Amino acid sequence: MLYFDHNATSPLSPAAREAWLEASERFVGNPSSPHRLGARAEKALADAREELAGFLGCGALDIVWTSGATESANLVMHHFAKALVGDAEVWVSAIEHPCVLETARLHFGKRLKMLPVTSGGVLDLDALRERLVEHRPGLIAVMAANNETGVLQPWREVRELCAEHDAPFFCDAAQWVGKLPSAGLGECDFVSGCAHKFGGPTGVGFLKCPSKGVVRAHLAGGPQEEGRRAGTENVAGVLSMMAALAEREAALAGDTIIEREAWRNAFAASLGDARILGAGEGRLWNTVSALLPGDCRARWVVKLDKAGFAVSTGSACASGKEAPSHVLKAMGVADEETDRVVRFSSGWETTADDWQALSKSVAEVAAEFARD
Repeated sequence: MLYFDHNATSPLSPAAREAWLEASERFVGNPSSPHRLGARAEKALADAREELAGFLGCGALDIVWTSGATESANLVMHHFAKALVGDAEVWVSAIEHPCVLETARLHFGKRLKMLPVTSGGVLDLDALRERLVEHRPGLIAVMAANNETGVLQPWREVRELCAEHDAPFFCDAAQWVGKLPSAGLGECDFVSGCAHKFGGPTGVGFLKCPSKGVVRAHLAGGPQEEGRRAGTENVAGVLSMMAALAEREAALAGDTIIEREAWRNAFAASLGDARILGAGEGRLWNTVSALLPGDCRARWVVKLDKAGFAVSTGSACASGKEAPSHVLKAMGVADEETDRVVRFSSGWETTADDWQALSKSVAEVAAEFARD
């Protein structure tokens, strides 16, 4: 089967698998233990911290190892729920991933305010600027790239606005890291990422945040991660994640993205009159979110699955929900149209031939729908 659901999760890369197996054998000690095996594991984590900090452009002590982007978002929102006083508001973009949106809703209720996006799915910077003239929020959260549409968000501009108005900024970079260069993300106050989006293992991720003594821990227990996240660190998982990320960052140093964007664009063009969400905006090189003919996207997924292609209807973390996608709704897509949106997301292993085979199969399924 050809896999086109990488925005949900990517298969473990060979480099990550090798690193995980090696680390599982070499680093058997608890990083908090006082003996040499513990010290060896702690040193491995410290080296990985330095490597990730180098990619992001921040200090090594700004890195906290977590179980993934969802835990990282919970840590950020828990911290601000404890730190903010009075009626301070939290502003998040209307297209945030559920791990940010629902956690913010849980902690802040009516103090949570949505930031609008354009019909192309990009944060409305003018609206944000206007709000900042009159109000200073306790936190602003804007993702780096949207998981459903692949549309890139102006996180650099948001970071500058936040710095100008002295507002903390949290950027969920789960879909950016490993697909685009990580350089500069470390300048954001808080940044989250997770390994399984770019070929690392599930159950491991990171949060870039202020150093020791500033962030209030979400998990109570031991003093690991400078008191910001209790629990024994996943040494093998961290090293596996960093092996995958190092491989991706090296690939990004070349011109491979231009070629991969061309494959994506050729596929999108093959869809004919189908509406491409975020068309005309900057998008991840791997993502096409299309409003296809027919009456139900689930039928598209089933038919393509039978044809040998794994595709998605949108966010895996929101699957099973009957309500229309909040992302599409924020973009102004009509409720009756959201049930026709299918997402295709490739990976680093995807070839031009794979995209062409998918294009052929989509055309065949469309012809079936036309005959029904």
